[in-house]
Amino acid sequence: MEKAPGGTSVGVSDPYDHVDRCDFVTDEGKCRWAREHGHHDPDFANERSAEAFRCPAAVGPDGDPDEADWEWADCPHFRRRNRDRECRRCGLEERRNAHDDSRPLLEEHHLSYSESADGAELTHEITVFLCRWCHAKVHNSWARIDDDAGPDPEAVAAKEGRKSQERSELGFTSAADRYDDA
Repeated sequence: MEKAPGGTSVGVSDPYDHVDRCDFVTDEGKCRWAREHGHHDPDFANERSAEAFRCPAAVGPDGDPDEADWEWADCPHFRRRNRDRECRRCGLEERRNAHDDSRPLLEEHHLSYSESADGAELTHEITVFLCRWCHAKVHNSWARIDDDAGPDPEAVAAKEGRKSQERSELGFTSAADRYDDA
């Protein structure tokens, strides 16, 4: 199983099994990294430019996704940061209230880090969201990301508490009732 730089579990054997696409791939299968950040790696950018910025991990030369030349792990500039606002393990949805700086229900969890544990080499950054309860279980090696799990009762209670607070904030109270000016 993969390990975080501190030696704790990340909850998966292969981070790429939890990836559907790179953050830099457009809907047309083009590599945005080569266009926007190509000055950091001119050789890579020039290769992509010669192929009309086609991402070789997303689509094949004829535009067919099933004929891709590379796997995501082959791309030197791959990155995937999950933006789904629910826990990847138990499905708990994020609930944040305006003007409330309480601890979020969801936390970003790294399946792979942008640097190796010893800092010697750059690797790919791959993240997913986990509720803070699942996040603790995964890092303590009690659970895996792909376990079939439901939300903890504490997590459901925290979410419902935020929902109740939101509803009370949205409720209408007339000025006469608020200031008791009858």
